[in-house]
Amino acid sequence: MRLVTLVAALICATPAAAADLPSRKPGLWEVKMSIEGRNAPPQVIKQCIDAATDQMMQSSAGPYSAAACPKRDVKRSADSMTIDSNCTVGGQPATAHAVVTGSFDDAYTMIVTSQSEGLPNTRMVMTLDGKWLGPCTADQKPGDMIFSNGRTVNLLEMQSRTPAPNAPLLPP
Repeated sequence: MRLVTLVAALICATPAAAADLPSRKPGLWEVKMSIEGRNAPPQVIKQCIDAATDQMMQSSAGPYSAAACPKRDVKRSADSMTIDSNCTVGGQPATAHAVVTGSFDDAYTMIVTSQSEGLPNTRMVMTLDGKWLGPCTADQKPGDMIFSNGRTVNLLEMQSRTPAPNAPLLPP
């Protein structure tokens, strides 16, 4: 389960430091995520982004931030980008190898192979297909994530509601 969380966090936040990947084109993106060997249908999420929210998604991977994944090696070629990350998840070492092809202007594919060294059977291959759908609709705002069940969550609003790490739970 920890590995699923690792891969999902790495993918949703894009498994690299914000400076490592080019920004996606602002607008509405459809992101389809599937896991090899699972009999579940792919998860589809639509994301309304602008430059600031895309940067936030790329740089804030929660427990898989630069502090948890201090070693990231990014290699670029003419038609792809490879990202290797070494992380610590729940005190256990974990790795992720991502290959990104396509364009951050209209469509890309990211294949992530991850492995947690502390648990058996923890190798996972996840494919992420992103497709630009066009401008966000009038009722959407940057940071909106629209899930396949119709539920919308705004990442910026969630972030502003999260208390500081050392904040007391109740006022004095």
